[in-house]
Amino acid sequence: QRLGWSTQRTRLGVLKDFFRWLTKQNVILHNPASELELPRMEKRLPAATLTLSQVETLLAVPNVADPLGVPDRAMLELFYSSGLRLSELTGLAPEDVNFSDATVRVTGKGGKTRIVPVGSHALKALRGWLNQRAAIAGLDAEALFVNPKGRRLGPRTVQLCVERRAQQQGIASRVHPHMLRHSFASHV
Repeated sequence: QRLGWSTQRTRLGVLKDFFRWLTKQNVILHNPASELELPRMEKRLPAATLTLSQVETLLAVPNVADPLGVPDRAMLELFYSSGLRLSELTGLAPEDVNFSDATVRVTGKGGKTRIVPVGSHALKALRGWLNQRAAIAGLDAEALFVNPKGRRLGPRTVQLCVERRAQQQGIASRVHPHMLRHSFASHV
């Protein structure tokens, strides 16, 4: 029976530590495990991505008679068209969207800022949301996506929105924001 890489790594690490201790205690003169290399971590592909038809179904959010339809659609379109992380989306401000260049300025991991292209469907959805947002948030709100009280949406709220929309659209698998990021990368 072949052991998994993490089990091999743990066992070899324990052996190396044990022989290092024996050497320090002068029980042995030479550490026979000093030349052993620990196995490298296996790179795994993301657990799941959505198919193209599932993405199309998810993005077909009805916005008629649904007050949350417009912002939800804008978030979903932006996630999928730009491959944003959840923290990047929740950190956006209205001035980060550049409609003339079809880009969005995001601050990612490590506080690094980058410019990301945005698809035409996402830009259209964002325009619709910004028109609706003005009545909710006012001109002084800093966040692009806000709740009905005009406050920035938190990551958990966005996660629940994505899950709710997937269920409403009849997508059986559990959908989360990072899955949209992986789907974006796979479909590109």
